[in-house]
Amino acid sequence: MCALQLKTGDAMGAWPWLNFHNEPWEADDSQYWGATLAAIALGKAEPDYQASPPVRESIRSVSQYLRHGAPEQSLLNRAFLLWAAALTPGLLTSEEKASLISSLEAKQLADGGWSSATLVIRSWKRRDGTPLDTKSDGYATGLVSFALEQAGIAPTQRPLSNALAWLSRNQNKGGFWPSSSLNMRRDPQSDAGRFMTDAATAYSVLALTDLR
Repeated sequence: MCALQLKTGDAMGAWPWLNFHNEPWEADDSQYWGATLAAIALGKAEPDYQASPPVRESIRSVSQYLRHGAPEQSLLNRAFLLWAAALTPGLLTSEEKASLISSLEAKQLADGGWSSATLVIRSWKRRDGTPLDTKSDGYATGLVSFALEQAGIAPTQRPLSNALAWLSRNQNKGGFWPSSSLNMRRDPQSDAGRFMTDAATAYSVLALTDLR
């Protein structure tokens, strides 16, 4: 992974990324999201590995890229940044971390969950013209809950306690947490229709498992 990191250009510190104009993983802003995943992976590596000069430089470079680009990012991407910051000392200052947490909390809905539609870039529209689903969903709620936990928010502290209660109430009888596509209205039983639900379930499980 470190060998493929970009060493020059405006995206120096990130990685080459696919762009099929699909949010949240293959769109114009998804290269940033990919870099947060790399930072998370590097942050979870063994200290001896992190201390080697090439890896230390990779961490420095991706951290610089993430810090520089953060103000322009959607809250979906910055939720991943909050997670990465828990594993990468110095990635966010205490003030930046507190501001990001406040921004995420401000988007929480009355039922305790979050909606992916309100966290994605503001100008985003589905390409089939159908309206985005603005109700709470498993992807946004699971992700933000887990990111807040990683940032050190106690599970008894609101709004996290309300979010975890939402996750406990909204697991489908099939065992998953539903979430709809940001790109078009899809058949939830189709392969493409399951992408967001699969990811929603993964993050929801992480958030609930982190309580143990």
